[in-house]
Amino acid sequence: MTLTKRIIPCIDVDLDDEGNPAVYTGVNFEDLEYTGDPVEMAKEYNEAGADEFVFLDITASAEGRETMLDTVERVADEVFIPLTVGGGIRTREDIKETLRAGADKVSINTGAIENPSLIEEGATAFGNQCIVISVDARRRYDEAGEYYEQIDGESVWFEATVKGGREGTGMDVVEWVREAENRGAGELFVNSIDADGTKDGYDIPLTRAVTENVDTPVIASSGCGGPEDMYEVFTEAGADAGLAASIFHFGEYSIAETKEYLDERGVPVRL
Repeated sequence: MTLTKRIIPCIDVDLDDEGNPAVYTGVNFEDLEYTGDPVEMAKEYNEAGADEFVFLDITASAEGRETMLDTVERVADEVFIPLTVGGGIRTREDIKETLRAGADKVSINTGAIENPSLIEEGATAFGNQCIVISVDARRRYDEAGEYYEQIDGESVWFEATVKGGREGTGMDVVEWVREAENRGAGELFVNSIDADGTKDGYDIPLTRAVTENVDTPVIASSGCGGPEDMYEVFTEAGADAGLAASIFHFGEYSIAETKEYLDERGVPVRL
């Protein structure tokens, strides 16, 4: 049986000047623009036929944690599709609180890099289907990597970063996702710092480097400019799901249009 490819809208949530959760959209993790109310957007995407929904707390400030979990509860009340929540999750207790607030899965980046055993702890306590490891990858053209791709005649490796791509770890993404899989990650959420918000297409070499080295389902993220980009990342890079934000947020394409485009070209989707 062929598994259907999933179309997943994502919202990046921060606290506005008045301390209220709000959705922001940017380019390369910067130049954030107010986009809407998280609960209302979640409700709209649920009704629009999204397969899953991703809620990312992009600052995860300590003072905003309680506010964000309250918002997660309100979002969970509006969506009847799998809900993934990420941002600032560093402990088993954070995982527990986020799932208790209504998330079906948690997305972990920095917390897993700083403490890889958190993956095993989470998978053992809550099931590996709940544990999504998020990777913010950026291209590097030096000789410090382990796994290389040829891009425009140059050898490139991908570095795992933290703090929204502002801080490198020196870890090769392929090496890291293989470790995450071995530790019990149920899914991998692969973001490209270089492609984020550009609408120039997903980072195909990055996504392919991951899918070819793991058996765990891979969500491709960053750079989607339209249904043709999703088609490419599914057929050229083997992604299991395509995540997008701005093309859906600003009404450039609908979930239905995207699925129809893919279906017409033989990509299995849930219509």
